[in-house]
Amino acid sequence: MTDKALNAKILVVEDEVLLAKDISLRLEEMNYEVVSMVHDAESALNAIEKHSHIDVVLLDIVLNGDLDGIELAQIVKENYAIPCIFLTSYSYKDFIVRANDVRPGAYILKPFNDRQISVAIEMTLIGNPKNDDSEQQVPGNSLTLEPPIPQIKDSLFLKKDHHFLRVPLSEILYLEADSNYTNIFTISERYVYSTVLKKIEVQLPRSQFLRVHRSYIVNIQSIRGYQGNMVFVGDEKIPVSSANREVVFKLFKTL
Repeated sequence: MTDKALNAKILVVEDEVLLAKDISLRLEEMNYEVVSMVHDAESALNAIEKHSHIDVVLLDIVLNGDLDGIELAQIVKENYAIPCIFLTSYSYKDFIVRANDVRPGAYILKPFNDRQISVAIEMTLIGNPKNDDSEQQVPGNSLTLEPPIPQIKDSLFLKKDHHFLRVPLSEILYLEADSNYTNIFTISERYVYSTVLKKIEVQLPRSQFLRVHRSYIVNIQSIRGYQGNMVFVGDEKIPVSSANREVVFKLFKTL
């Protein structure tokens, strides 16, 4: 570890409490100083304001609240000039492209080991990222990735009872947030997941699915009409929030 990385002050932003504690403990065992451990973007910005010196922000991409990790990283970059490292479970191309726009120090896929974190922090602080044996760098940018996970891009595997069913994306009508649960409505079934809508949203192609309301994401191809601030999807009327109205109704050509 270089002198620059020794005792570096780290802000951890992770919405899964147990994982945040595990990351913080591992950092401290590697002689880094965890100045704060928070679970959403608003708390992260408050922590940055509170602590006079933070060397690196270590953050998940999917966070609870109105801002995700990429949006938070953009604010941190523009207003505080603190480098960020993404720790995430997702390797989707859309995520990588969005993440690369904010030029993070590294993009590390979960699960990760201590060596990967240490190298990422050290290279970020040095400001000259290089390949490490345990990581694979994407040519032309600063992201570090492990080999991509094989995916079936036109489908999701949704859990029904005790097994998973392959559901084509074209058959998903809309998704509905219900507190800490998400209902996924397809042409023939409803699937219930004990996770927030935002965590599922990141697995959906942005070219096909659109958030129309804080509590709803719809399959664009399943919209069969609209009236006022409602879109018709299947037999349901889905509300469109004022914040999303302009984007949604630009999709429709009317006579």
